[in-house]
Amino acid sequence: MAVIKPFRAVRPIVELAVKVAALPYDVMNSKEAKEMVKGNPYSFLHVDKPEIDMEDGVNIYDKSVYEGARKYLDRLIEEGTLIMEDKPKLYIYRQIMKGRAQTGIVACASIDDYLNNKIKKHENTIAAKETDRINHVTYCDAQTGPIFLTYRSVDEINEIVSLQTRSTPVYDFKSEDGVSQIVWVIEEDEVIDRLTTLFLGVENMYIADGHHRANSAVRVGLKKRKAMTTFTGEEEFNYFLTVIFPDKDLYIMDYNRVVSDLNGLSQEEYLQKISESFDVREFSEPGSCKPDSKYTYGMFMDGKWYILRAKEGTYSLIDPVAGLDVSILQDNLLGPILGIKDPRTDDRIDFVGGIRGLHGLEKRVKEGMKLAFALYPPTIKELMDIADIGEIMPPKSTWFEPKLRSGLFIHKIG
Repeated sequence: MAVIKPFRAVRPIVELAVKVAALPYDVMNSKEAKEMVKGNPYSFLHVDKPEIDMEDGVNIYDKSVYEGARKYLDRLIEEGTLIMEDKPKLYIYRQIMKGRAQTGIVACASIDDYLNNKIKKHENTIAAKETDRINHVTYCDAQTGPIFLTYRSVDEINEIVSLQTRSTPVYDFKSEDGVSQIVWVIEEDEVIDRLTTLFLGVENMYIADGHHRANSAVRVGLKKRKAMTTFTGEEEFNYFLTVIFPDKDLYIMDYNRVVSDLNGLSQEEYLQKISESFDVREFSEPGSCKPDSKYTYGMFMDGKWYILRAKEGTYSLIDPVAGLDVSILQDNLLGPILGIKDPRTDDRIDFVGGIRGLHGLEKRVKEGMKLAFALYPPTIKELMDIADIGEIMPPKSTWFEPKLRSGLFIHKIG
């Protein structure tokens, strides 16, 4: 049973939606964000990354930074750039990237569903990142970035969404990266009631992206509960902002690796060692080597691409985590041969999202890294299966595109 709830969104006026909508705070650094907002005082990055309006070198976790976020959010509301709905509503949010569409329902989900594992996770979170978002939500008294959820597709929900999207959208624009951002408002109480009832029949929802935002929203909600002598459970802080997509719409991109050295091995020694667990051959075709199936990897080294295929017996066909391509690479190559025991903390490894393409891997090697690995991405089914058994995927296993824009929907929790 999944609980969803309509809410009174704070959202941009139609004329400024294209200028407000911004990429999530965690896909760029402060310097990149500062460059992106030049000439645009409406960008939601001023709220999500408020250090961009302060002196270079400011501690991004300083109290003044979070105060700056709140002030900028208040300013956008006071100036009329952002308005609050007159009553709780649901929304439909469609993104189209390179001809592929994903269409989700914008709603609030229950922090109790998160606590009771009705909303399932597939990643661990990092305490420092959680604390940052806890402070941001607390100072703003609002959730400013939606959590990306998915669920096993339900025909009747899909039919309602399809009918609703035949009307005129409230927003319809292309963001700076060419992705179409389209939003419809669901105002009819009977449609909202039907959708909330149908979601009660959904056994689980799954976090696709936004684990830190989700956990932080839950922790803020629990803190607010503790501070109250009584609460009804209907207060806004008991819910967090989400966009919920059916699994059929989603596609996970590859999340690739680059490594700085061969762990003291010569190139010949390294190739000999990896051939114990992988069939290795040079890639002789033009262009880059993009894996086209599980257990297959592209490797770029010394200006050449190689194809690696994991040998039978080097991976599990039973354990869904150990059988992931990212686990096989870690367990048979990155760990035992290159000495990277914990990819979360080892500074010899870095990660490159599939959106940057294989040329992004080649570029990193040409700039100083020694090796690059192109991986075949996991499927949504694999993500769900792992979450269902309470297991966690290895770090940096999934990369979702397109990214949900921040600023189109804000959930006030005070």
